[in-house]
Amino acid sequence: MIYINTFCRNQKEVSSVINAVIDQYWEKLINEQEMIKMIETIVANNESLVLKEKSFTTTVKQVCGKRRLEIVARIIDL
Repeated sequence: MIYINTFCRNQKEVSSVINAVIDQYWEKLINEQEMIKMIETIVANNESLVLKEKSFTTTVKQVCGKRRLEIVARIIDL
């Protein structure tokens, strides 16, 4: 399992952490359950940085990209 910060300082940092978790999953370094648990924790601890009015913030959209955000949206039931 990889080490990640679950409390982030800004939107760019939280986006990078989300990218790292999903990339680790795609590279088969972590399993699906670990990825889901990490994404849920990251979003829960940084909700104001990730979401604004039930949508992803602009910075998160730009840094993470469409495919990663599709995965995050399915995990958090957005």
